[in-house]
Amino acid sequence: MSNAVPLKILRFAALLAAGLLGLPAFAEIDFSGEWSPRLYEDAPERGGGPEIGDYLGLPINAAARLRADSWEASIITLPEWQCRPHPGDEIWRGPSQIKIWKEEDPQSRQITAYHIEWLRSVDRPIYMDGRPHPSEYSKHTWAGFSTGKWEGDMLTVHTTHIKENMARRNGVPRSDKAAVVEHWMRHGDWMTVVTITTDPVYLTEPLIRTTDFELDLHQHIPPYPCDVVEEIDRPSGVIPHHLPGTNHDLVQFAEHHNLPMEPTRGGAETMYPEYKSKLKEMKIVTTEK
Repeated sequence: MSNAVPLKILRFAALLAAGLLGLPAFAEIDFSGEWSPRLYEDAPERGGGPEIGDYLGLPINAAARLRADSWEASIITLPEWQCRPHPGDEIWRGPSQIKIWKEEDPQSRQITAYHIEWLRSVDRPIYMDGRPHPSEYSKHTWAGFSTGKWEGDMLTVHTTHIKENMARRNGVPRSDKAAVVEHWMRHGDWMTVVTITTDPVYLTEPLIRTTDFELDLHQHIPPYPCDVVEEIDRPSGVIPHHLPGTNHDLVQFAEHHNLPMEPTRGGAETMYPEYKSKLKEMKIVTTEK
């Protein structure tokens, strides 16, 4: 009996190989699953929030500083604020786990979108089908409009059209003209997300932050129904705020950490190591008895 492979089988194998080679390459990394944050850096961001007046290392301008100084934390007790979802850019630093799942074309099996959701947020789709971003005049949402593309095993996401919100949960603002670039990187059960925010209104340089997550096979993010409650007795029509120059709480951060006041006010210069040399010439904030 001959051991030769029949010619028709060889032809079929050749056709199959040619067909597979003609298909677009699939991504090698899958981000699907439930992820839990690991607080290796900037832990206050993931808990009760940073301290009032802490603008260290933020490339903010004078307009952002003025708005942050005028912010009053009790504003989130207003009925129209209580059920606000975290926006798609800031929630990476929020106190929440995340869930990621993929949407596939049923015929080609290509990933057409990733979806990501946090504890208290809306569904945020990341379109992978090459569609363009809408006009700058299109509506803005809490999630924004996101498109993604593969750069090797790294997923790069571009987001625009995000509603105005905070860059930090102590009143530092981020405008609706901001754009965010994210780089998702997975190494086994670990994921690192780098966010790069540019904002022509409130930032003088890009704001770059990283966040780490670990895959959690036992996690399931529950629903988060929100009911508005009247938490405090406030006269009708009163909006919590501070007029310029009247927020005396701003000095407490510098006092508590034995810092000069100047670096706590933020600015691009405070982002770089060379700034340390200037600290020796600055006066530490002390409370006069």
